Amino acid sequence: MANSKYDVTAIGNAIVDVLAHAEDKFLNDQKLTKGAMSLIDTATANRLYGLMNAGVEASGGSAANTVAGLAGLGGKAAFIGKVAGDQLGKAFSHDIRAVGVDFDTPTLASGVPTARCLIFVTPDAQRTMQTFLGACVDLGPEDVKESKIANSEVVYLEGYLFDPPRAKEAFFKAAKIAKQAGKKVSLSLSDPFCVGRYRAEFLDLIANHIDILFANEEEIKSLYQVTDFDQALQKVRGHCEVAALTRSEKGSVVVKGDEVHVIDAEKVAKVVDTTGAGDAYAAGFLYAYTQGKGLRAAGKLGGMMAAEIISHYGARAESDLKQMAKKAFA
Repeated sequence: MANSKYDVTAIGNAIVDVLAHAEDKFLNDQKLTKGAMSLIDTATANRLYGLMNAGVEASGGSAANTVAGLAGLGGKAAFIGKVAGDQLGKAFSHDIRAVGVDFDTPTLASGVPTARCLIFVTPDAQRTMQTFLGACVDLGPEDVKESKIANSEVVYLEGYLFDPPRAKEAFFKAAKIAKQAGKKVSLSLSDPFCVGRYRAEFLDLIANHIDILFANEEEIKSLYQVTDFDQALQKVRGHCEVAALTRSEKGSVVVKGDEVHVIDAEKVAKVVDTTGAGDAYAAGFLYAYTQGKGLRAAGKLGGMMAAEIISHYGARAESDLKQMAKKAFA
């Protein structure tokens, strides 16, 4: 799979994360749904930011986290997402390029600021996300370059893109170009509440456009409206070419038709923050996949990446990922 310029091009929301500790009481007092991602307006973003404990700012965004991880592993990656020309936009652009990701989406010249996600991390390491989309809503089909998509082995899309309408148009344009070029299209379901908002569209999308699906246990059960993981597993088999399903401490299950791989979770001394675990899993999986390493190896490296991420605060890796890849493939 080494003929293309990029292993993976991702399209997603360009977001700067602000992470801070919070107690369950705070979530209850502010009527925040624990463990979920909710969209907020400017006034709510300002109010919650003012109430946050001292936080840590870090470039984020689901698909951006994935290609940052893939580049860290040694992969060739590009990202399509919209930022404003403000301080957070400049920080996001610097951070993603610094890890080796090609990012040249035109900056939003005026109007709304760069998106930010306020992440409240409770003592049980659960993250509750309040997202102000800002400049992300201006991402449109004109930002999708045909040459970039056609020269990517896999085009990776985040389910959160279904929230801004023009981003959804970009999503479908990229999928169509990829299919015409004989490339793979991958989707992350992103969040069970996101699945609830767009279930019918996701089911149609997966059946007709998606080759590789990423979902955690709650997302896949929500998609098929079942209460049992095994029921969801049976339903997704044959719905798309490959499904990589993560199950937290139970590891992951990767299915392709009659081929099923059950992969144990990597041991972690202490789970500190689960922010970006699914993004990291997708990074490891797609890196191995585009290097032709097979589905079990892909699931194994995905699990190793997720374990690295949940051992510290923030959604970007702090370890030598190239050494991790060598260990996984040894």
